[in-house]
Amino acid sequence: MEREWLITNGIGGYASSTVLGINTRKYHGLLVAALNPPGERRVCLSKLDEDLFLGNDIFRLGSNEFKDAIYPQGYKLIKQFAINPFPTYTYVSNGVEVNKTFFMPKLKNAICTLYRVKNCSELDAKLSIYPMVNCRYFHNVTDHRKNPLHLTQQQTSNEVSVSFHKQNTTITCRTTNGVFKEQRNWVEQLYYRDEENRGESSNDDSYQPGIFETTVPAKNENTFALMTAASHNAQESKLILDSIGFSVDQVVEAYNREVSYLSDLLLKFYQLYKGVPMTDWLNWTLQATDAFMVQNIQKRKSVIAGYHWFEPWGRDTFISLPGLMLVTGRYSDAEDIFSNFIQYCSEGLIPNFIADKSAQPAYNTVDGTLWYINAVLQYLKYTNNFTYVKENLWDTLKSIIAHHEKGTLFDIKLDDDGLLTHGSRLTWMDAFVNGKEITPRKGKAVEIQALWYNALKTMELLATEFGEKDLASKYAGNAEKAQESFNQKFWNHKKACLYDVLEPSRVDDSIRPNQILAVSLDFSMVDNVQSKQVVDFVNRELVTPYGLRTLSLDDPKFVGKYEGNRQSRDTAYHNGTIWPWLLGPFITAYLKIYNTSEARKLALQSFVLPLIGETAYNGGLESVNEIFDDDSPNKPRGCIAQAWSVAELLRAYIEDLLEIRPQFEAALKAKHL
Repeated sequence: MEREWLITNGIGGYASSTVLGINTRKYHGLLVAALNPPGERRVCLSKLDEDLFLGNDIFRLGSNEFKDAIYPQGYKLIKQFAINPFPTYTYVSNGVEVNKTFFMPKLKNAICTLYRVKNCSELDAKLSIYPMVNCRYFHNVTDHRKNPLHLTQQQTSNEVSVSFHKQNTTITCRTTNGVFKEQRNWVEQLYYRDEENRGESSNDDSYQPGIFETTVPAKNENTFALMTAASHNAQESKLILDSIGFSVDQVVEAYNREVSYLSDLLLKFYQLYKGVPMTDWLNWTLQATDAFMVQNIQKRKSVIAGYHWFEPWGRDTFISLPGLMLVTGRYSDAEDIFSNFIQYCSEGLIPNFIADKSAQPAYNTVDGTLWYINAVLQYLKYTNNFTYVKENLWDTLKSIIAHHEKGTLFDIKLDDDGLLTHGSRLTWMDAFVNGKEITPRKGKAVEIQALWYNALKTMELLATEFGEKDLASKYAGNAEKAQESFNQKFWNHKKACLYDVLEPSRVDDSIRPNQILAVSLDFSMVDNVQSKQVVDFVNRELVTPYGLRTLSLDDPKFVGKYEGNRQSRDTAYHNGTIWPWLLGPFITAYLKIYNTSEARKLALQSFVLPLIGETAYNGGLESVNEIFDDDSPNKPRGCIAQAWSVAELLRAYIEDLLEIRPQFEAALKAKHL
């Protein structure tokens, strides 16, 4: 029940459940449709439960958890669960085998379920399928008695459409073989154990419009499909199903197209990196990268920061971009995202996130914009496409620096010492409880200075390339001033590491992983001696087999488990909780200092393989969770699939551990770096 799977449709929608087929989260569902891609995500089809009738016997294949019981207990009949490449359940009972495979056609708010029933018994078998539909925003739950959903229903012999008028949404289910029989019912008080553990609403109601029935004669087999689509109107939901097909052969063709799409992803990668050994974990990591790439309603690309509940986040997008798009050769997608986000740039800031429901940008970040500039630098290392940057980004990039220099929103401004000062709760450590920041980090955070210096040097590089010598000289001078101040003020002589934050009235010497970015970024303000001390210190104090813990063990604020209600979880979020994405910059920094084959082998065995082994079989299957507990047994927590966790693991593996450097990095380094 703690092992979860996820498949996506490329527009923000997804299907997800557990290996047992029991939904343990309000975010689980077979069709969580993005009705305003990639946002307005609604749970439209919670699940499909089946009853197998054989003579006078009934075998219930479904499983649902209620507060005091699991009923039915069809999970006991599961012979096998596999993801190859899509989730497949195999149930066996009394000589009858029922296979069901889920897949999502690309760019459609639809889920297809392929059934293969093999009846080896002497009796005819009947399979009854009960769709459980809903139409709730995925952060909410349904109580149909307190808040009626105002639905109507229409059906034909093989199809049913349920229209939720308040939500202006219609969900249509259709079978390729069999009949639909109306039998309206509410399944009440479904229980989501993960939500109760998180202090969230954990009881839900789902609507059953009726039953799809099909018969499989004795000593025979039958393959058929059940398809479900959702849209803002009934005609559109049916058109989505029409586009997939009416026969099982057409649905199988759609399935094969999705398999081919994933195969092509792998083929392109291994053609790009000839000689890279093909392994299961690398294959699923590559496929996982695609899950985060989504297309909005204007057909522009964006990145979902994490499933199940995150929106496109600026910070996460640009930390993830090298691993998701550059390492994998998706350069045009990177350009699309650069152009998409730059249109939202306001007063020198790239949005922190784009809200799921309203699609409105929020700008409360100091580092998202600086990560954007770093992503542009990485893009140039892979493409050498200065023309794209000059024509599409350059003017706005200059405006970004100018706004930071004179001061912009959230008290972000250049101080007299050349370092960047900023307001509270603007870094990636941004949790808060009851309006109070857990890690406010107001003032001058260490990674912000590292990113600011890296941005200035990147801008110097671009200005030089574009022949703007005076501007290049200005950026160089500002970078030199920042470096001098940084080395004077941030070095912690007592601990031989970097301070975490220079606050307005004090120095925060908490031992946190943020300082590793001062070493890992291309342009670093610290010399080789200090870099080695930082790497060794972080390795000794913060590195675990699953990522870097966010606070040292002996700090009074340290919390070892991320559990309980929102207040408890947010208190632990950046105060000890392990974050896998930080392994990426740590490996980069580590191999900058220890650049030997022995060091790379050690890094692979110590920093990558344990995480791969954990995520292959626990938490979010075939992806990487957002976070892990620091306390044993290091339980995976948070989102079951996190963009920067996957992206930074892949980037560090290719660039640093295998030493397959970007194509134009050497030339760029010789000329500028």
